[in-house]
Amino acid sequence: MKTDWQEIRRQFQKIWGYDDFRSPQGEIIQTLLARKDALVVMPTGGGKSVCFQLPALLQDGLTLVISPLVALMENQVQELCSKKLPAALLHNEIPRSLRQQTLKAIEQQTLRLLYLSPETLFSSPVWERISQPQIKINGLILDEAHCLTQWGYTFRPSYCRLGVVRSTLLKNKPLGTKIAVAAFTATADPITQRILEKSLQLENPEKFLLSPYRSNLDLQVKISLSPRCRRHQLLHFLKLYPKQSGLIYVRSRRESEDLFQLLQSLNYRTAAYHAGLSSAQRRQIEKQWLEDHIQFVVTTSAFGMGINKSDVRWIVHFQAPQLLSEYLQEVGRGGRDGKFTQALTLISEPTGILDPSDRQKQQLITKQRQKQTQQAQQIISKIPVTARIENVINQFPSAEISLAVLYSHEQLEWLDPFTYRLIKASRLISQPIPNLMASYLTTRKCRWQFLLSSFGFYGEAEYFTCGHCDYCRKK
Repeated sequence: MKTDWQEIRRQFQKIWGYDDFRSPQGEIIQTLLARKDALVVMPTGGGKSVCFQLPALLQDGLTLVISPLVALMENQVQELCSKKLPAALLHNEIPRSLRQQTLKAIEQQTLRLLYLSPETLFSSPVWERISQPQIKINGLILDEAHCLTQWGYTFRPSYCRLGVVRSTLLKNKPLGTKIAVAAFTATADPITQRILEKSLQLENPEKFLLSPYRSNLDLQVKISLSPRCRRHQLLHFLKLYPKQSGLIYVRSRRESEDLFQLLQSLNYRTAAYHAGLSSAQRRQIEKQWLEDHIQFVVTTSAFGMGINKSDVRWIVHFQAPQLLSEYLQEVGRGGRDGKFTQALTLISEPTGILDPSDRQKQQLITKQRQKQTQQAQQIISKIPVTARIENVINQFPSAEISLAVLYSHEQLEWLDPFTYRLIKASRLISQPIPNLMASYLTTRKCRWQFLLSSFGFYGEAEYFTCGHCDYCRKK
């Protein structure tokens, strides 16, 4: 599709009010308008959404945006609808009448952007409609694409089937139809980039890889000798920011509730946030935080994606996340206004004798991975070589995750989003994940240098010192 560049800029100014694009927004927009694939890694707050929203709005037809969280979908769609733009979302929490209205809009081809999860994409009402020959599909966008590698082989196995969406849809579309596939994320190391290319079956994608370095983010790690010491360190830190917005990240729902109860008893304006809350409860907490009715949120990783608050002055990881990509995502939610922001991570002392909690959490994750691998190994001999996924799930309720594990070990391929074929029958071995997060927490060099190197920016990292992380200040 050819669109005059001046018209693209004019529409950008009209809709979003900015004079011009930030690099490389313009180049990404042109890539998607040309129906070319793309892999985009831009820091949190870098303006990724505009890069796929504007091309979708400039074309006839529908762009599908695959998003991991309801909150993320709702925030983006509400913003678009407030500008009277043809966007909608589908998830299992919206009223039936609104769902039917959106499905009708797909058939009438009045939408330009449709936000939905992988699970909703593969539901019969949605898939049957978008597969119809007359329904024009321009693009498949995977927003927060790192979720494919973080969740696709554990509790969101539908992510593993996204790679065959384009080829399956094209079988029902007019000859010559082109559908662009693009992955957008703030964090993807070289290994994750390769997984995304392969899993999404990207075709010679244009790559836009921006450095994650943020000069206003001060990174700091402190050792806690005991659980009590960890709480004291948190309380001391909070006293330094009595009226400034922040976020406290924990690893589980229970820890979110327990820490919230403690901080509320000390008269802090806060709330506990996790996936166990209803949609209405989550929206209410987000609204309270965005409007400064509460100072901070005690949250699991469920909070933050797509929630834009510019004046977050501090981020605390009361417990470190499992993955370095999660960490970079979460600290990146601070300081979007460019002003100084402190990011503190609290960890157990290295021996684990006085506080074994961090080590126990890592061991639990390892055991869960081993169990999933064992279940996948056991199911190989019990399922057909080729079958529809729903037939296998009816017989083996936990089979969907096992199929995802087999896919990750290259022992299975998807013929379409609903049909698999086994291609190998060798023994599965649960490969240990390189623990980059642990290495980061104990590094004896500039923390930003470590992050730049870990995410593939080797040239920038070679002689880099930020001058403001805890290591650089000590040095």
